[in-house]
Amino acid sequence: MRKKLLVAAIALAGSLGSIGAASAQDVLGGDQGAACEAILCLSSGSRPSECSPSLSRYFGIKKKKLSDTLKARLNFLQLCPVSNQTPQMGDLVRAISRGAGRCDARSLNVTLRDWYGDREDRQFYIRNQIPEYCNRYTRHEYTDLDDTTARYVGVPERGGHWVEPQEYDTALAAYNERIRREDEARERERRGGMFNLGSSK
Repeated sequence: MRKKLLVAAIALAGSLGSIGAASAQDVLGGDQGAACEAILCLSSGSRPSECSPSLSRYFGIKKKKLSDTLKARLNFLQLCPVSNQTPQMGDLVRAISRGAGRCDARSLNVTLRDWYGDREDRQFYIRNQIPEYCNRYTRHEYTDLDDTTARYVGVPERGGHWVEPQEYDTALAAYNERIRREDEARERERRGGMFNLGSSK
């Protein structure tokens, strides 16, 4: 995966004259340089401090409608001269514009929230199927995001939820402990109910 990310960096470097996100603005300047930096920075889970200006510029693009925001962000990334140089680069830019900032655990726990039950007894759950736009972004051949991809803990019907990968083991242990306690409480209630039925005869 890192080799494929390097290919993307080299593709950008071919136009910029050097490799690395930090050099993009020096070569191109303005929004073109910021766009190229953003592409590189958003293609990797490891983002040095040099990424901050371009990422602030990218995530600062916000419109009233989500669809307009995604379109405006795509337009910004396409300012980079090599954004459409190859089909793979064009696909990468589109994947970034749709997925970056929308595939972390916090975002997924909001966007994948759903409801079941009638109006009097509605309960929510969080779906465990990651959106296709996240798959296209995090699994793109030019991205290196495997170590930063959110993971799902548990099952939807028992309070499952998304967590950041570094929190997975701790979250899974806490989830399993909660399920154990809930199951024990239900078993006690079941046995208590059976006892009450037997004593009423």
